[in-house]
Amino acid sequence: MAANKKLSINDAVIRLPMAWGLAAIAALLAAFTPQISNAASGRSGDMMIIAHRGASAERPEHTLAAYELAIDRGADYIEPDLVVTKDLVLVSRHENELSDTTDVASREEFETRHRDKMIDGQRVAGWFAEDFTLEELRSLRAKERVPAFRPTNVRFNGLYQVPTFEEIVKLVRAKEAETGRTIGLYPELKHPNFMLQEAGIDMVDLLLKELRDLGITDADAIMIQSFEVGVLQRLNQRSDFTLVQLLHPEGGPADEPDMRYAEMQTPSGLVDIAEYADGIGASIAKIVHPDGSATTLTSDAHVAGLVVHAWTLRPENAFLPPSLQSEGGDSAFGCDNLLMAALAKAGVDGVFADHPGRARALMETNYAGDCAP
Repeated sequence: MAANKKLSINDAVIRLPMAWGLAAIAALLAAFTPQISNAASGRSGDMMIIAHRGASAERPEHTLAAYELAIDRGADYIEPDLVVTKDLVLVSRHENELSDTTDVASREEFETRHRDKMIDGQRVAGWFAEDFTLEELRSLRAKERVPAFRPTNVRFNGLYQVPTFEEIVKLVRAKEAETGRTIGLYPELKHPNFMLQEAGIDMVDLLLKELRDLGITDADAIMIQSFEVGVLQRLNQRSDFTLVQLLHPEGGPADEPDMRYAEMQTPSGLVDIAEYADGIGASIAKIVHPDGSATTLTSDAHVAGLVVHAWTLRPENAFLPPSLQSEGGDSAFGCDNLLMAALAKAGVDGVFADHPGRARALMETNYAGDCAP
């Protein structure tokens, strides 16, 4: 049975402003190299590299293979998005709807699980993690979410299972023992208000219990993020973990219908966030202007005592504005080095990267690249 998804939430490509022009890129090329010459690896001022869903530009996202490759490529943190199974196990998927990232739509035994659900004000049709036990979910196989833009990842379709959060923690510990490096975890709780209101599942309770059971107590070992507010406020009351408020360019938190992300990104809004969180995760388009100059968001957040992590650095042309694209079509790599240089100049503390190895290499070579206007 083919998927009949009416709308996929949090799945749209957030592109940078199309106003980036050749003059702006020329200015970036001329200006950034001398100004960031001290940005070599290991020096003060480096951005933290956060592997966005693992090394998702090189392997299907949210698989153990993607996380392990990200660690091998030098990521400081790996980022699993967490959803919940019917039997209350935390697993890693980009969304609780499964058809974009698994083969569930082709599995006849699960044809009757197809549902329509209203999630955060949007109607979504598909198959949902909370309707599957862990055993059932483990029978599925992961696939590349954006094959048109990442065709080389398609060869890995069908190889990997959906990982549990416990398996991800065990992988991180094994890689720490192997490499001697400290590798952080940066989970995002997906739709916690929906899960609590519609399914009666409290993701705060589940996550805190899981962290206790796994012996994770170090506040520096894990950062927890959400686009919602209440879940972070509750975590702030019940734990000492580092908390990050995600901010979308549009709309507002699903659990706070009267709040707008635009207001949360003002100086007074950032002060309010600092009451319960330690940082913000913001779109690159809100951190740098089309000409590459910094907005005031990063400096305002720092004044409020918040760290700033930018999302998402993606190397493919499909995710870059036209003036930063190279030849070769949507899947070819473009001038993401210039974006990373702009983020460094803006003073961000970390960047979510789909290709953490490339991001690490760009930082270590002072954001040099082959792209030119």
